[in-house]
Amino acid sequence: MSDKYSVVKKYYRTGLWSIERVRNSVAKSWITAEEFKEITGEEYTSAGKSTDGTLTQSLE
Repeated sequence: MSDKYSVVKKYYRTGLWSIERVRNSVAKSWITAEEFKEITGEEYTSAGKSTDGTLTQSLE
C-alpha cells in the first residue's frame, strides 16, 4: 500500500477531494492505479480521457 493511500482515501470518502484530485494522486505517484480503483470503484484513466479513449470534459 502506498504511503499516501490512507490520506487520499479519507479525503475522497469524506468529500474533501473530487475524483479528479484522486486521479491526480496517481499522476503524482502518491497512489497506484489499482489503489485508485479501490478508492473510487472506477478504472484509472489519465485526466481528460474515458476508459474507451475518447476525450471527456471535466465539470469541475
